[in-house]
Amino acid sequence: MTTPFPFTAVVGQDDLRLALLLNAVSPSVGGVLVRGEKGTAKSTAVRALTSLLPEVAVVPGCRFSCDPLSSDPACPDGPHEGGGGGASRPARMVELPVGASEDRLVGALDIERALAEGVKAFEPGLLAAAHRGILYVDEVNLLHDHLVDLLLDAAAMGASYVEREGVSVRHAARFLLVGTMNPEEGELRPQLLDRFGLTVEVAASREPDERVEVVRRRLAYDDDPAAFAARWADEEAAVRQRIVAARELLPSVRLGDGALRQIAATCAAFEVDGMRADIVMARTATALAAWAGRTDVLAEDVRQAALLALPHRRRRNPFDAPGLDEDKLDETLEEFSDSSGDDDPDPDGDGGGPGGPGGGGQPEPDEGPAGDGAGARPEEGEGAPAPGGGGEQSPVRAAEPFRTKVLSVPGIGEGAAGRRSRARTEHGRTTGAHRPRGTLTKLHLAATVQAAAPHQRARGRSGRGLVVRRDDLRQAAREGREGNLVLFVVDASGSMAARQRMSAVKGAVLSLLLDAYQRRDKVGLVTFRGSAADVALPPTSSVDAAAARLESLPTGGRTPLAAGLLKAHDVLRVERLRDPARRALVVVVTDGRATGGPEPVALASRAARLFAAEGVASVVVDCESGPVRLGLAGRLAGELGGSAVTLDELRADSIAGLVKDEQRRAA
Repeated sequence: MTTPFPFTAVVGQDDLRLALLLNAVSPSVGGVLVRGEKGTAKSTAVRALTSLLPEVAVVPGCRFSCDPLSSDPACPDGPHEGGGGGASRPARMVELPVGASEDRLVGALDIERALAEGVKAFEPGLLAAAHRGILYVDEVNLLHDHLVDLLLDAAAMGASYVEREGVSVRHAARFLLVGTMNPEEGELRPQLLDRFGLTVEVAASREPDERVEVVRRRLAYDDDPAAFAARWADEEAAVRQRIVAARELLPSVRLGDGALRQIAATCAAFEVDGMRADIVMARTATALAAWAGRTDVLAEDVRQAALLALPHRRRRNPFDAPGLDEDKLDETLEEFSDSSGDDDPDPDGDGGGPGGPGGGGQPEPDEGPAGDGAGARPEEGEGAPAPGGGGEQSPVRAAEPFRTKVLSVPGIGEGAAGRRSRARTEHGRTTGAHRPRGTLTKLHLAATVQAAAPHQRARGRSGRGLVVRRDDLRQAAREGREGNLVLFVVDASGSMAARQRMSAVKGAVLSLLLDAYQRRDKVGLVTFRGSAADVALPPTSSVDAAAARLESLPTGGRTPLAAGLLKAHDVLRVERLRDPARRALVVVVTDGRATGGPEPVALASRAARLFAAEGVASVVVDCESGPVRLGLAGRLAGELGGSAVTLDELRADSIAGLVKDEQRRAA
């Protein structure tokens, strides 16, 4: 059967279509996360799902879409009389904008009625509108943390609780959560990632014939949308009827002990956290059987369920590539099939180890003189030529990352919400009130009432309502945390090229990248070596892209410190034009030596003072090692107007770092 538009012919669209349809059959599967590059019809495919969903029976006039046969007893518009009398409407897809406010998502007090009539009235938000439908978040990885927290609560409890501004409301909020994202723009928080039942990867096809068909269908749709829809109406009706039949069959599908054993063994073999993966796999396998018109779950259903439900749950950090080892999956399913369920799962004692068959494919470390140039370990001191010379050395692996101490920008900013530095934000703890300097966005109710109260008699108030004028309105002042631009300036010269030292340096930068991911920062990477500096990664929200560039970073040559600082200064200048509110934190990773170009030390000093003059926050990670230390990194930090920390002090649990912090506070 030809796949109709908008399920366009791109790699992974078959999986995407299946994942969406399985959620239509069984909403308890838990939603879909669609990952893929730009221009792969992710949003188009999701929006097409609504036309395939059966209509929903609702209580007439209920703003919370209660089912007339089993209405919510706590519905704010209730109580409703049971036993029918309902109406039906098409299934609803509600879009949550990335920049939506908290009030828009969960609802809030109807301020107009509260002030004019003196009554408490609740205005429902998007969670109420999405109940028994689809909640769609485009670019879900860019969603602000305060909205993510609310989504997590609603997804976990199936209800939305609103406790604010004197309003206490609870209403049902069970919805199919669908999100799309481009991994190049940053990863998703692990807590929200786990809430998506299934995940699929899509990418543009490289087959010319398929790309031609995509363009042909798109042009046909643009020329005459009505005719195009009519062309595929019969096929959509057939899919819609199949969804209805699968829903009716779903309660009759039997999930046997053998299939359950395979599900549990698969989740254990891939070391997923918690039990949610087991439950999602069970629901997905059951939905697959119903979609195929069967009443028994087969091994093929379990396998397909694993491919959809497990890849995003295997990631231990944002630098791990999502995916599943299909050979290991097949071995696990075979081992725990009905015929071998009681056999010894590892008779030879080595099948489940890291080096055995299906053991995860962990590579053996390269040791000894054998191997190619990238794997061989040089003699101690090799790759660290004297300043002013030395050729390029092959990249080395980063050391194991660790938890770093918190580096922040001093003062209070007004940048995008995040978790690093103090900022005046739309969300956070209320610290006071002031007159609005433009459009009122967050009303401070108590301060507004207090401002209006003394004037009620003069304004002729006679009823319950409060007479409020524009001059009485007060904006709530709130303080939270912002995300910053963390720009890494990494010395990759010959003085840093000793393999052990560079491994430690890369491990430290990788640790800081992990911290930047958790604090919702943008990151950039500038490297300098030889005679010039390069922007290895322009500022981006994708910290895994920065980690990939860091891993392949070669070393060797002179140390053009001034060039590195000037390149970083230029990157910041351009970024200020793009995002003036986002403050920067420059992290210079170096031993402080400067050997590249004429008068290298003087040039580096002048470049460093540019940052100090502009008030740019900076930290120098001192990589100098050995018994004799020159203290050049500390001198550089002083010229930058920032602070210096050693690799050891960078660790959050470092005794040296804690002592240094105490000394700094005392001073």
